[in-house]
Amino acid sequence: MGFDYIKEMPEPENIKRELPMPEECVKIKEERDREIRAIFEGKSDRFLLIIGPCSADNEEAVLDYSIRLARVAEKVKDKILVIPRVYTNKPRTTGKGYKGMLHQPDPEKKPDLLAGLMAIRKMHIDVIRATGLTPADEMLYPENHDFMDDVLSYVAVGARSVEDQFHRMVASGVDIPVGMKNPTSGDYSVMLNSITAAQTQQSFIYRNWEVQTKGNDLTHAVLRGAVNKHGNNISNYHYEDLMLVSELYEESGLANPAIIIDTNHSNSGKKYKEQIRIAREIMHSRRYSADIAHLLKGLMIESYIEPGSQKVGEGIYGKSITDPCLGWEDSERLIYEIADSL
Repeated sequence: MGFDYIKEMPEPENIKRELPMPEECVKIKEERDREIRAIFEGKSDRFLLIIGPCSADNEEAVLDYSIRLARVAEKVKDKILVIPRVYTNKPRTTGKGYKGMLHQPDPEKKPDLLAGLMAIRKMHIDVIRATGLTPADEMLYPENHDFMDDVLSYVAVGARSVEDQFHRMVASGVDIPVGMKNPTSGDYSVMLNSITAAQTQQSFIYRNWEVQTKGNDLTHAVLRGAVNKHGNNISNYHYEDLMLVSELYEESGLANPAIIIDTNHSNSGKKYKEQIRIAREIMHSRRYSADIAHLLKGLMIESYIEPGSQKVGEGIYGKSITDPCLGWEDSERLIYEIADSL
């Protein structure tokens, strides 16, 4: 086989013992998880906002951003429940480029996945401790979820992973909301099949164990736009798209129908400032239709301290080294604007 076995990774229990979740953070997460569940079950009318950098590449900047976010979250807490986006695994279409802090705790150094695993767990815990907010991350590597299951309150399965059977089955055993993005093709049936599989009891092999899951009734749809065969972006955040997904949900019989809209990626064509206009249009659709207001549970927004993006090594503090993000000033204004529109 063409593998070089570099080092054996520790079991999740060992990592958790070395970097335990503080008791006060455990209580924060338990309460936050209840609040988030209530939103997806329709028992709370608060709006979810999953917001933060495209990739969490630097703990100092991520904590700085998260502390700013927590101050704003406190002011809008009656209307919005804010989940900081602390994404530590970065999918790459070609397999090249920076793959996130899990791979490279220092983006300018070689990969070190054990150090990365420790770094991302520490960062998630530090965010909770510093802000009282519990984070979201992408489940790019399902077998790694056990290392982080006690620190995360939301998980997303990306457009390139949503067709994968293993992602679907692991999601069925996760006890927090899992957002299934539409695939890059935009095919809603793939997304809904993924949700169905994740809401269903499953039996499979996981981390050398035969396991059985109960099914995750909080698995839901995330609309992130699509790309056609010519490479053109196709948005799917418009009123007509939401009504179509609403109809498909009605036909499916799935539990807790819900949509989160990703305002960046193919919805914005990665033109990060478009996220402001897109959020405004979505909130207008929500006000216009009671059906959409019931189904649409929140937004994903890519935001950091500095606007735009930079190349690895440029060294601008708080600026994305992957996809371009809204800067802090625009982000803060947009959060207040969303709250005022609810």
